[in-house]
Amino acid sequence: MTLPLVVGVDGSDSSLLALDWAVDEASRHGVPLRVIHASLWEHYEGALAPAGSGRPSEQVLVEHIAASAAERAERRNPEVKVTTDILPEDAAAALVRAGDGAFALVTGSRGRGQLTGMLLGSVGLAVAARAPCPVIVVRGDRAGVAGTHERILLGLGDAETTPEAVRFAFREAEVRGCVLDVVRAWRTPARDTTRGPGESARDAEERVSAVFDAALADAISDHPGVRIRRAAPEGPTGKVLVDRSAAADLAIVGARRRTAGHFGLQLGRANHTLLHHAQCPVAVVPQRS
Repeated sequence: MTLPLVVGVDGSDSSLLALDWAVDEASRHGVPLRVIHASLWEHYEGALAPAGSGRPSEQVLVEHIAASAAERAERRNPEVKVTTDILPEDAAAALVRAGDGAFALVTGSRGRGQLTGMLLGSVGLAVAARAPCPVIVVRGDRAGVAGTHERILLGLGDAETTPEAVRFAFREAEVRGCVLDVVRAWRTPARDTTRGPGESARDAEERVSAVFDAALADAISDHPGVRIRRAAPEGPTGKVLVDRSAAADLAIVGARRRTAGHFGLQLGRANHTLLHHAQCPVAVVPQRS
C-alpha cells in the first residue's frame, strides 16, 4: 500500500501555502494526499450553541475548512488523489499520530490565531520534534516555496545527521532533477572544541572530507544520477544553513531519537535555528526507531 503524504490545515494563510506545496509534492512522488483538520470544538459544543439551535457554528467552520481545502487541492492538481479527515483532537497530537502511516507530514509555519511575531508556530515545532516520519515545515520566501532555485540543501552534522536524512535528500533531488548541495559547517581549530589534541587546520579539513565520504557513499551508489556539490564553510551550523537556504527549494536535516525514557527527537540548536529562520521549506527527517 502506498503511504499518503499528510498535510494539516486550519484555514490560515500559512496552512493554505502548505497545502499547495503538499499537492505538488504528492504529485512529484506519485502518492495520495491526506488532508487533516484537527479541532477540539466538540469539547465545547455545549457552550457554543443552545439546544435546538442547529449545528454549532464551530462545527460549520471546521467542515468548511476541510471542504475548502479539498477543493483547493483538486483545483491545483486534479490527478492527485485527495482524502480529508476532521479529527476531534489537538492539532499537534493528531498530526503526530497520523505520521505513523505517512510518507511524510507537511505543516505551515504558523497557525490560525497565533501571534504574527512568532517565528514558528507551536504546532509545527511540536510535530517536527515528535513525529515518527519526515516533517516538512513550509516557510520561506516566494522563490523558495515555489521551488524555482532547482537546488536541495542537505545539512551534515556530527550528531544529528542520519542515513534516513541522506536518503531523503537524494530522493528529493532525484525526483525534482535538482542539484544536491551537501553542506558541513565547521569551526577553525582555534574555535573547534571537538578537535583532537594537536590537530591542525589541514587535519580538520581532512576530517570534514571523511564525514562527507562516510555519510554519502551508500546514497551515491543508489542514486548515481544525482548531481552533488559539497561545501564545508566555516561558521556556526545554524547560521550557515540559514544563509544557504536562500538559494534552496528545500533544506533537509536529520534528528536522532532521545535516549531511553525520553519521548521525541533531539532537534538540536542548528535545527531549531533553521526551522525558525530558513528562507525555504525545511524537512526534519527522524532516525528510525
